[in-house]
Amino acid sequence: PVLVTLGATPLGETLELCPRLHLSCSKEEADATGSFVLREFLLRDLQSGEERDVTHMQYLCWPDHGVPDSLGGFLAFVAAVRRYRAGMVEPAVVHCSAGIGRTGVLILAETALCLIEANQPVYPLDIVRQMRDQRAMMIQTPSQYRFVC
Repeated sequence: PVLVTLGATPLGETLELCPRLHLSCSKEEADATGSFVLREFLLRDLQSGEERDVTHMQYLCWPDHGVPDSLGGFLAFVAAVRRYRAGMVEPAVVHCSAGIGRTGVLILAETALCLIEANQPVYPLDIVRQMRDQRAMMIQTPSQYRFVC
């Protein structure tokens, strides 16, 4: 699975999520712009012995209730997320602190790119309404809406 977050277990450390589940970070690298970090984790169930690889992508330059510091950095992040998700059947988990502002901007941007690639019209307000049918308050501020549009 790909986990996208718009806060982290340090490289080489293991975090006990509960007595049964441990998470360890095996890789951590920043992108060239310094806007985001990619981490590879191993999630281990100590009871069953089952292990899962988890890719974690964290965008760093984006204040709560604000917009990204850099359009180029944000677009590089969206492109990286899309590369990692290519061919995946499972959905990605996207979350920020409240799960609505920055999360909504990322989902709207990726949805718009998918529609453009499919030669479909893009109506951002309709996409936001559809997102809000599933999660209230997606895209919190007018500046976030303007940024993504």
